Amino acid sequence: MASDSSWTPKQNKLFEKALAKYDKDTPDRWHNVAKAVGGKSAEEVKRHYEILLEDLRHIESGSVPIPNYKSTGANVDEEKRLLKYLQLN
Repeated sequence: MASDSSWTPKQNKLFEKALAKYDKDTPDRWHNVAKAVGGKSAEEVKRHYEILLEDLRHIESGSVPIPNYKSTGANVDEEKRLLKYLQLN
């Protein structure tokens, strides 16, 4: 299994999609998310989620500025949607 620190962009995208599909009320949520991501255990995806929530708390508290992405805006919109989703769950 890959470690928590090595998530590919593809795995992160699959992780985001799996979080949208398997919400907090889904039985065996972390097992399902891990299966959707591939190469990660349920414990690893749960920890990745917890780190993401921690990062979100830091951003919301003003401790960390929101990055200024240099892109066409598509990735920025996706990141904003993910942050909003995490706030709701």
